[in-house]
Amino acid sequence: MPYLFEAVTVILIIVALVDLIPRQDHEIQHMPKVVWALLIILIPVVGVVLWFVIGRQYRAPQQYRTTRDPHETSAPMPHPASNRVKTTEEELADLDREIEFYEKQAKLKRLQSEVDGAPDEQTT
Repeated sequence: MPYLFEAVTVILIIVALVDLIPRQDHEIQHMPKVVWALLIILIPVVGVVLWFVIGRQYRAPQQYRTTRDPHETSAPMPHPASNRVKTTEEELADLDREIEFYEKQAKLKRLQSEVDGAPDEQTT
């Protein structure tokens, strides 16, 4: 039983350091990263609690990730400041508009191929 407290303390130190190390400097509040690491290691329980309460900056959850080429200009990217979550009805309406757009594109291509492949009627 006496080793349980030490084991929990070591696990907390590891978790806090794993959370601290990959963070960028702008994601850390109040002190530099090195000072936070020393605080977590030298005063384990207090340092870990302080790190998770006041030291780290909590990020807003990511809406989605895209594997699209960022330089591609085929579709406009949503404005990053728009953090409003769309309702299901809005999502369905967006999908309907997208389907309609691609159906119109296919129809235009089909009509264009018919015009390009049609024989000239005035040469008789």
